[in-house]
Amino acid sequence: MLNLISFQSSALGSLGQIALLGALAFTLAGLALAFVGGVRADARVVEAARRATWAVFALVTLGILVLLVALLKDDFTVRYVAEHSMRASPTWIKITSLWGALEGSILLWAWLLSGFAFILSLTLRRDALRPWALGTMFVSLLFFVGLCATIASPFTPVSGLLADGRGPNPALQNHWMMAVHPVLLYLGFVGLSVPFAYAVAALVTGRLSDHWVVVTRRWTLVAWVFLTAAIVAGGWWSYETLGWGGYWAWDPVENASFIPWLLTTAFLHSIQIQEKRGLMRSWNVWLIVLAYSSTVLGTFLNRSGIVQSVHAFAGGPVGPVFLGFLAFLLIVGIGLAAWRAPALRDEAEVPAPISREGAFLAGNWLFLVFAFMVLLGTLFPTFVEAVQGRRDASVGPAFYNAFAIPLGLGLMLLMGVGPLLPWRRADGQGLMRALVPLLASGVGAALIAFVFGIRATGVLLTIALAAYNIVGLGLLTARAARQSGGLGRTLQAQPRRYGAYTAHIGLVVLALGLAFSGAYRQDAQATLNLRAAAPITLLHEQLELTGLRQQDRGFGTSAIASVSIDGKPFEARLNTYVQAPGTLFPAPAVRYGALGDTYLVVTSIDPKGQWASIRLIESPLVSWIWWGTLIICLGAGLTLVSPARPVLRAAPAGLAPATD
Repeated sequence: MLNLISFQSSALGSLGQIALLGALAFTLAGLALAFVGGVRADARVVEAARRATWAVFALVTLGILVLLVALLKDDFTVRYVAEHSMRASPTWIKITSLWGALEGSILLWAWLLSGFAFILSLTLRRDALRPWALGTMFVSLLFFVGLCATIASPFTPVSGLLADGRGPNPALQNHWMMAVHPVLLYLGFVGLSVPFAYAVAALVTGRLSDHWVVVTRRWTLVAWVFLTAAIVAGGWWSYETLGWGGYWAWDPVENASFIPWLLTTAFLHSIQIQEKRGLMRSWNVWLIVLAYSSTVLGTFLNRSGIVQSVHAFAGGPVGPVFLGFLAFLLIVGIGLAAWRAPALRDEAEVPAPISREGAFLAGNWLFLVFAFMVLLGTLFPTFVEAVQGRRDASVGPAFYNAFAIPLGLGLMLLMGVGPLLPWRRADGQGLMRALVPLLASGVGAALIAFVFGIRATGVLLTIALAAYNIVGLGLLTARAARQSGGLGRTLQAQPRRYGAYTAHIGLVVLALGLAFSGAYRQDAQATLNLRAAAPITLLHEQLELTGLRQQDRGFGTSAIASVSIDGKPFEARLNTYVQAPGTLFPAPAVRYGALGDTYLVVTSIDPKGQWASIRLIESPLVSWIWWGTLIICLGAGLTLVSPARPVLRAAPAGLAPATD
């Protein structure tokens, strides 16, 4: 019977490995076919390359399903299952173990990439870009599928039968968000491969008109939405899991996801200038090359072990390979852009500083500076270690906040004024007349906040710019409604414009949440006794320890403290897992509120069950971060449902509402 089980399990792992090797073979064939079809302009060969994406997607899908079945069936003859799962784990943890370690996460990446390539094969137009866009996707597939089939295969066998596995990473079992955050992040990263493929295709063919930008706008926006949701979902996981009451620590791996977001946001704004005015062609090529390359950089940092992070995987053999792929992408992108530099010259004259183009360009520079500074802070400790051999170098939040706050405020300023400016050049007097109500609303909002006790300069500026943006968007909407005969009609006619406005409102809400929760957070600690005669007062709250108990969860235990805060029950936990019996993982209790959260975390519990040490945190407007992100995603979704339209060059200058 044991031999039969061993044979079936070995067959399962072999099936997964064969599927990945087959996917690699079809990837190589598809790459060759796309290249030959592009060089010869042979539609039949290109069609064969297109169909190769279907085979790759089917085979990688088979591979990931085999690994999932192995995890669910506790097949410990597969090394990945033996090292990252165990029998006692709940089903949802076994499923998330699929991407909870190095080999599985790369397989998930390869599967999503093959899915994007498959969807692209169904939507590509029959034009000169088609074979080269497919070929570029096959290059990315060759790298990721090749890793899965060789040095990062999750189907490496284990000799002999094991009674149980080591189990998943304890940090990944502590909150359900780990079932969501990594998938969203990979969707964002992988999604940028499509606009990158179109950019390479445009450079190779020399077809550098606005077509590739128009086609890729939605692909880019989809990737951007996933990136946005992933970053904030990761912040929520940190907030709910790590027990420190924060959501962003400028951790190297957090930064590695933020850099592509900054570059992609810049790209989404600058392609509007190329669509409307035929400008920034070279700029946009560089942006998308850097954005996609930065996703590979982030993956390299996460999987190479060169940075210390709670999110990072242990160092392994894939680090140098990722670095090589990053270098390849940059060399190819830079080389093609340099080769086509004469053809990338702009059609129109350099925009005036006071114009809509000028505002977009200024915003792009701020995004680029932001991304560069984050990258500098992230890699600085690594540089110091490489040059001086020191491991004690670090870059703390103070460094990042020193530039992030002014750059963020600058972006909010441009976000409000940009849609008010005309293309080409603004008339000074008309511009001032338009800005007066915005500036007045900003100053008025800051004064009201000051009267109500707000003294932090950053918060006052954020409030002022929030009012400035909201009033500006309101005026633009009202003006457009008057011109079109009603708000409903203008919303129906221009969903893309109002989707962008909605996303900007969401960003304002998010910015207010960041400002208030950062400046006015309160933090206090105390020890509560189960036999205390009366509650204690902490941060104006009445706290009383009402119970302590232990819970055995099979794959670990939980020490639970029941605490009454102003008469409302809270239960905060300290979890331990069989993989790391000496390590405590806090599970805070959070009372969410529209104006602020009450956050309770247990730091230690008396083994005899008499007392518990707790930490109480009051954070104003934290929920606005989550709600603001939801509004941003809803706004982006609204722009996605807008019908495609031809590129229209801007009319002569004159103060008018934005059309995008």
